[in-house]
Amino acid sequence: MTSGVYSSFSLTEARERGHTLTQLSNQELTRRALDLEWLLTDVDGVLTDGRLIYGPRGESLKAFNVRDGLGLKLAQRAGIKVGILSSRSSAALSRRANELGLDALMAGSDEKESEFDRFLGRRATSPRRVAYIGDDLPDIPILGRVGLAFCPADAAPEVRAVAHLVLDRVGGRGAVREAVERLLEARGQWKEMISSFTFES
Repeated sequence: MTSGVYSSFSLTEARERGHTLTQLSNQELTRRALDLEWLLTDVDGVLTDGRLIYGPRGESLKAFNVRDGLGLKLAQRAGIKVGILSSRSSAALSRRANELGLDALMAGSDEKESEFDRFLGRRATSPRRVAYIGDDLPDIPILGRVGLAFCPADAAPEVRAVAHLVLDRVGGRGAVREAVERLLEARGQWKEMISSFTFES
């Protein structure tokens, strides 16, 4: 596995690091947001609430939040490519990714950072051009390398310690939508996005 900024952090060091986005100036936040080409997200615990539910034939069932889906579509409309990076694969995930028309789906690899490195090579991009949303320990190496790192409010303590921004919403309950809104606000695009859904009274 490629060594990331936080790959060698002990759990104690991760807890002590503290949130970094509050230390960024608005100018720096805007610069980072404008530099983004991609928004990648984990699935279990981010797009879902983290529970594993199996059907009568052992198939994996997942409940997705429709607002998160719209958020990803709004990111695409704003010119940000969106994708999924998950260690688990399922027919439900493939169907949801297809419904949303995502630009990338990486699922089923236990080595998430190695998969991330392959993604960077295939897409000819760099970590600083990527925002990532993760919630648990395997996400820490990626969160430590990307331009902007987000996590849901109920992420693992070690993840909350290294994320640039701990979101107010929990996984499966609008965390991804919130991340998109904050990105587009920083890029000066949010008002433009919502204007197509509003009308003069």
